[in-house]
Amino acid sequence: MSNTIEAPSTMTATTVSPTLPAPAVAPPTTSATFESLGLAPALLRAVAAEGYTSPTPIQLQAIPHVLAGRDVQGIAQTGTGKTAAFALPILQRLAAERRQPPRGGCRVLVLSPTRELASQIGESFQAYGSTIGCRVAVIFGGVPKGKQVRAMERGVDVLVATPGRLIDHMQDRTVRLDHVEILVLDEADHMLDLGFIIPIKRIVATIPSRRQTLFFSATMPGEIGKLAGGMLNNPAHVAVTPVATTAERIEQAVVFVDQGQKRHALVALLRGQADGRTLVFSRTKHGADKIVKNLIESGLPAVAIHGNKSQGQRERALEDFKNGQTRVLVATDIAARGIDVDGIHHVINHDLPNVPESYVHRIGRTARAGKDGMAISLCAGDERSFLRDIEKLIRAKVPVLTIPGLPAASSHAEPPREDNRRNEGNRGRPQGQKPQGQHNRGGQSQGRHHSGKPRQAA
Repeated sequence: MSNTIEAPSTMTATTVSPTLPAPAVAPPTTSATFESLGLAPALLRAVAAEGYTSPTPIQLQAIPHVLAGRDVQGIAQTGTGKTAAFALPILQRLAAERRQPPRGGCRVLVLSPTRELASQIGESFQAYGSTIGCRVAVIFGGVPKGKQVRAMERGVDVLVATPGRLIDHMQDRTVRLDHVEILVLDEADHMLDLGFIIPIKRIVATIPSRRQTLFFSATMPGEIGKLAGGMLNNPAHVAVTPVATTAERIEQAVVFVDQGQKRHALVALLRGQADGRTLVFSRTKHGADKIVKNLIESGLPAVAIHGNKSQGQRERALEDFKNGQTRVLVATDIAARGIDVDGIHHVINHDLPNVPESYVHRIGRTARAGKDGMAISLCAGDERSFLRDIEKLIRAKVPVLTIPGLPAASSHAEPPREDNRRNEGNRGRPQGQKPQGQHNRGGQSQGRHHSGKPRQAA
């Protein structure tokens, strides 16, 4: 069964009220239980305390392999419970084989691409491991090292880290990895996008070759496949959804609008929305700050989260969003795989991403924990090639939404669709847009670049 939203074969622009529907609760995805997976009673109590009732497909398939000590290469879209798929069986193995880690060392190392995701993984290990006395430390940049050094002094069972800060500690000799028994790479494809391949190889070179390696990702581009092939030993392959498909409970729509009208379109959508959290994506850090300023001037409180914010600012913004104090969070793609917040009703792409896979990760922030969600993209004339790439990737045409009272886009009301563009050459391409793959004087491709919970367990 397709996991995409099927649009009518003949697309026409329709006028739809910007009042967005409230997501509904979907039925459970499985009838299996955590007990049937062979988890220890202490972990079952922790799972129950977190409110989880049944395992997700990735957990059903991955947990037995991890418990058996096998290497695992897992592919599953965001929001499907990958963290618990490796955290629960790892904790069971640690509890079954108690040993003291060395000073400055760890038994399990989890590498994560972003600070937010590292924090959330650490919180999950602490919550699941609360009944077995598991010691967890989290290391990432943007904060002083002192507290991290003190956390590692006696050694920990689980260390969750971003690659850059971990290497800093390795150079300072405040962290050692020669006793690592289990290595986890989470969101490995995103680490490739962020240029972490060389640091990862440097880190892995210091870890014992006799180890269990778990490799989890939402997509598997060729470069990641090569990296996995060099790190995994006869892995079990687990894939619960086609690569780069969108969640079937996400209702998608696109609004064609001139760039100068995006501010008004966003305000109209947010004012017409029912109560609930909305995540707005900007392509740039400066753009995110500008969007927040415009929303506040329009009487809509919002906060931004991006790489130029201090760690304290990022944590406060995320906490205010989680507890409902702020209804609108504006983020760059750093948050696409680093925000796991229940109750995000809507995702709005103020700017379409120029990498189509990023669209999948962005909209995957909604329709989590068994609920429906809605994703709306504002598409200006110079972004229509991005829309075509997205539709090609998700194998569906995104339905068109028009907002009453908003001026129509000055260019075509609807971009040329992929199935109507055969043999058209460059016709329909926005002015000044080079053909996909054509290089400019700097040698950079103008087309796609290659990416180099019932409440479910996070």
